[in-house]
Amino acid sequence: MLKLIQVLWPSFLVAGIAEIVFFTVIDPQALYLFGAPVHFSGVATYSLGFFGFWLVCAASSLATLFFQQTSEQINRIDS
Repeated sequence: MLKLIQVLWPSFLVAGIAEIVFFTVIDPQALYLFGAPVHFSGVATYSLGFFGFWLVCAASSLATLFFQQTSEQINRIDS
């Protein structure tokens, strides 16, 4: 449970900051997805953007947590 909190909480905070910075510069109604304009409401676009940023930040935090392990911990065989 502690490792889950160590991944999700910092990534949540950074995703919130990333969304604020991104949508300060980019208008949500001016976005294009696969060459077509996005026709979602502003709230839906903000929500999808936040969860997308959160997913990327969580992957980064998870990679950091993985690379902090020693080689013995990674190669340990549980029987």
